[in-house]
Amino acid sequence: MSLITTHPHGNFCWVELATTDQTSAKAFYAQLFGWTIADQDMGPDGLYTIFKLKNVDAAAAYTLHPQRMAGVPPHWTLYVAVDDADASAARCVELGGAQIAPPFNVHDLGRMAMMKDPGGAAHVAWQGMANPGIGIAHEVGALCWGELNTNDTAKAKNYYSQLFGWELKTGNAGGMEYTEILQNGKPIGGIADLPAGVNAPPHWLPYFGVSDCEATAAQVTALGGKVILAPLAISEKSRIAVMLDPQGAVFAVYQE
Repeated sequence: MSLITTHPHGNFCWVELATTDQTSAKAFYAQLFGWTIADQDMGPDGLYTIFKLKNVDAAAAYTLHPQRMAGVPPHWTLYVAVDDADASAARCVELGGAQIAPPFNVHDLGRMAMMKDPGGAAHVAWQGMANPGIGIAHEVGALCWGELNTNDTAKAKNYYSQLFGWELKTGNAGGMEYTEILQNGKPIGGIADLPAGVNAPPHWLPYFGVSDCEATAAQVTALGGKVILAPLAISEKSRIAVMLDPQGAVFAVYQE
C-alpha cells in the first residue's frame, strides 16, 4: 500500500456519506468494506465518522440534520482538491454553476466550497491544510472512481474541464457514449448520460474497489441494502455493480 499524503489540484480527495441513521450505516459499511470506525465529537452537530482502511482515512459519514436538511435524501458526496477554494467557488458561478454555501474554513483542516454544477449535481472543492484528504485509494475497500450521471453531458464537460482543468476523453462503452476524466494524464472518473428510466437528479457516484463483484452484491442484499445494477462486465476482467445502502444512499463497486 502506498499512502497518499497530498492531492494535486483536480484530484478526488474525499468521499462523504450523509445519512439518516449513522449507527446503522457504520455497521453496514464496516462489514462490507472492512472499514474501521473513528468517531469525532462535533458538539451539537453530533458525531463525524471517519472510516479507516489499513489505519488511514478512506471515507467519512455524518447524520443529516432533521431541520436544516429536511427532505434531503441520504447520499454520497465527492470532494475535489483545489489550490484555492475561493477562486474555485467564484469560477463555478462564472461557468453557470451555483454555490450551495460560500467558502468556509473547517477548523485548521482545510477550506471548502459546496457547489452545484449547471445540471444540479452537488460537489465540494477542498483546499487542504492540516488534512489533505483520504490517505488511500485505488485498492479493495477504497475509493477508485468518480462518475457524474447527468442530463447534459456537453454542458457538464465544459464546466468541469474549465473548473478543475480536467482532460476529457470521449469514446464508446457498451454502445453508449462515455467521457473519461483524466487528471494529470491519469483516468480518475467519467461523465455519462443518466440511464433511461432512472428517476434521479444529476449526481456524482463514487465507486469503491472490491475483489469479487458478485459476492459484494450478495453481501449488500444480506446486510439490508439493494442491488440496482447487477454485476456487469465492462471488460474481460473488470466488473461493476450499483447499490443502495439500507438508508437509500447510492454507491457503486468496481472489480478489476
